Amino acid sequence: MEFSFLYAIPRTAALDSFFLAVTNIAGSYGQLWLIVAAVLLIFKSTRKAGAAVLLAYAAVFLMGQYGLKNLISRPRPCQIDLDFALLVSRPSSSSFPSTHSAWAFGAATAIFMQHKKPGVAAFIAAALIAFSRMYLFLHFPTDVLAGIALGTALGLLANWIAGRIWKTADKSSKAVPGTAEKK
Repeated sequence: MEFSFLYAIPRTAALDSFFLAVTNIAGSYGQLWLIVAAVLLIFKSTRKAGAAVLLAYAAVFLMGQYGLKNLISRPRPCQIDLDFALLVSRPSSSSFPSTHSAWAFGAATAIFMQHKKPGVAAFIAAALIAFSRMYLFLHFPTDVLAGIALGTALGLLANWIAGRIWKTADKSSKAVPGTAEKK
C-alpha cells in the first residue's frame, strides 16, 4: 500500500527540480536547521527559540539518526525497487524514521512555541521537506509520519528544556547583586 502511494505521486520535470532543490536546501543531515538555530541565537528576542531548535536537532540526531534507524533498520523504497529512477544518489542508511522530517518538524515546533508567525512559515518549509522525501522515493509515508511525530515531540521537549534553562538563568541573574534589570 505504501508503494502504491509513492508510485501515485505525480512527477514532472518542474516538480523534480523543485523537490530536488527543497531537499538540497535542507541538507543531507538537515543542516538548514543548524543555520536557522545559529541565526536565532544571534538576537536576544529569538535566543530561546534558537536554543530550542538546537536542542531538538541534537535530540533527533541521537534518537532518530543513531537510535531508531539502527534499531529498526527498515530498507528504503529505493533500496527495494531498484528500477525506480532516482534524482539523488541511493542512500545506504535505513529508512525509519525520516530524520529530515523529524529535524524539520522539531525545528518548526520549537520556533512556533516561541514565535507564532515565523513558526507557521517553518511548518510550511517542514511540510515541503517531509513531502520531498516521499517524492524523491527515499522514504515510505510511515517513515515520514514517524519523523513528523518524533520531531514534533522532541521540539516540544526542547522548548520546555529551553524554557527551564531561561527560567533558571533569569533567577540566577536576579540573585546576584547588581545583575537584576533596573525598572
